Amino acid sequence: MIVDSPIRSPEAEARDPRPPPPMGNKKTYATFDEALARFRLMPAQPCENDYIVEFIARHSLKPVEGGWAWKFDADGMGSRRFGEPFREYLQAVRCRAALIFGEKSKLVSRRTASYMSSLMGPQAPVVEIPEAEHHVMLDQPIAFVAAVRMLLESWVRAE
Repeated sequence: MIVDSPIRSPEAEARDPRPPPPMGNKKTYATFDEALARFRLMPAQPCENDYIVEFIARHSLKPVEGGWAWKFDADGMGSRRFGEPFREYLQAVRCRAALIFGEKSKLVSRRTASYMSSLMGPQAPVVEIPEAEHHVMLDQPIAFVAAVRMLLESWVRAE
C-alpha cells in the first residue's frame, strides 16, 4: 500500500519541477521541551488530532551529547531517493498494490493518483480519504484504518 506518496508523470514534472526538500536537520536542542516545541509536519498542514502529533514528536527525539536531537535517517530521506526510477518500479510490481491518498493532499492530486493507477493497472485499488491532507493517518485515522482493513480483507478473500 502506498499512502500519499506521489509518483508524478514526466509531463507533470516538466511543468512543475520540484527540488528535493531539505532534509537532515542535525540541530541539537538544549532541552527536550525546546526540541519538542520545534516539531513540524512536512509538508506543513493543520491537524486536529494534536494528541497524535504530540505522541509522534515525543517519540521522535533522542538524547545526544549536548542535548536532544531528532531521530532521523537522512540517508533514507535524502536527495538520492529522488533519482530512483519509481515509475518503472511501480509498473513492474507483481504483488497486490493499492494507493491511499488524502482528498486535500498537497502531494498527491487526483491527477497524480490517476497516473499512478495507470502504472499499477486496473487490479490495484485507489482510495481517496475525504478531508485528509498528506498526513492521512493523522488527519483521518479512523477512515485510514477502515481503508486499510477493507483492502487487506479484499486481498485475503481473493486468494
